[in-house]
Amino acid sequence: MAYDFGDELFKAFGSDLVSSGAFHADVALNKHETFIEADFHITGQVNLICDRSLEPFDFPIDEEHKIVFKFGDHDEEVTDEIMMIHRDTATLELGQYMYEFISLAVPLKRLHPRFQDQEDDDDDDADVKLIYSSGPDEPDQPGDGDGGTTDPRWEALKKLK
Repeated sequence: MAYDFGDELFKAFGSDLVSSGAFHADVALNKHETFIEADFHITGQVNLICDRSLEPFDFPIDEEHKIVFKFGDHDEEVTDEIMMIHRDTATLELGQYMYEFISLAVPLKRLHPRFQDQEDDDDDDADVKLIYSSGPDEPDQPGDGDGGTTDPRWEALKKLK
């Protein structure tokens, strides 16, 4: 089954995270005796606002997910990928799942593509380690390097022994 949808999906499920976009979803349902397997492939673009410049931009989405609907006595979410549904269920509401897949694909840090190169450069600097010390540079143990004076916090800890 193929679905084309956009803003109406986000209006139906009410979204603060995502409010508009255009998407195409291919859903393959494989029905077995005790379960239904649903394979989702969602592509499209979501409209986001840049966290840095407040400019709107389109973010591409290309997601693949699988959900297994197992037949049982009641409706229950077993895991993120396994849903138990009542044996008498005649239809499956897939819109909520597509909405969740799109919402999860949106990055936490929304940067306009023109800032992406700068962000990648900043990530290269993340390998630098900063070491903060309030004591002497050379000793390995606190209080060993300056003639027996010890940080009062270590003294308090030694009293607990």
